[in-house]
Amino acid sequence: MTSKLHAQTTGCGPDLFLIHGWALHSGVWSGIVPELARNWRVTRVDLPGHGRSRELPMPATLPELARLVVQAAPQRSVWLGWSLGGLVALRAALDFPERIAALILVSATPRFVSAADWPCAMPPAQLTQFMTELETDYFGTLTRFLGLQVRGDEHARDTLRQLRVALRTCDAPQAASLAAGLEILRATDLRTEVPRLALPALVMAGDYDRLTPPEAGAWLAGIVRAARLVRLSKAAHAPFISHAQKFLEALQDFLAGLAAAEAPAANTAGVHHG
Repeated sequence: MTSKLHAQTTGCGPDLFLIHGWALHSGVWSGIVPELARNWRVTRVDLPGHGRSRELPMPATLPELARLVVQAAPQRSVWLGWSLGGLVALRAALDFPERIAALILVSATPRFVSAADWPCAMPPAQLTQFMTELETDYFGTLTRFLGLQVRGDEHARDTLRQLRVALRTCDAPQAASLAAGLEILRATDLRTEVPRLALPALVMAGDYDRLTPPEAGAWLAGIVRAARLVRLSKAAHAPFISHAQKFLEALQDFLAGLAAAEAPAANTAGVHHG
């Protein structure tokens, strides 16, 4: 059995690294990759237990998962993480800052379950229910989870169809890895660590997201020193599918700004005075 995560690369240019969310796989990005690959070298990874990394078990903790994902990422790439992938990107940026040039956090949060001081999250009982149901009704639980992702979205029906198609294009994720992923979501709270981040960041949140409410994205954008917030009207948890054009416009604007900032530094490095 291989110990490496499956990854595939498309396009050429600066490196952009995409990390999907719980229960899906790298194919979920297929709708936006062709456009991004015009100017970027896009690498998509399958998380352990998912997609073509299905035979590699999900680690028990987020730091272990981030360490594994870093090994699949190009050096000094821009990381784009969605949902659980956003949590992985945050942990990697904290633990391996030299590996990440910038962060793009989509439907992301530092803490997935609510608390007395953190109302903008899923109730712990709801996540516990997912964990229980996963043991008795595997496919039903995945179906309900996809439905929750699109609830409230103005394009809910078409987005749900695309998510279901994506889920079927690879073998179903390993149940044990899905359970381990849910435990990571339940146990993780990065709120005290996120203020250490000082890299450029784009936070993208759907106004109707029920899994990671937009208030969580607003908190992230407010606490990360060099972050920008984009809220997508009438979008839910998967805006790169439901509102692909608006998503790409905001993403490409951010990426163009990064490229412009890098260009003067590169030019200056080649200038000799005296």
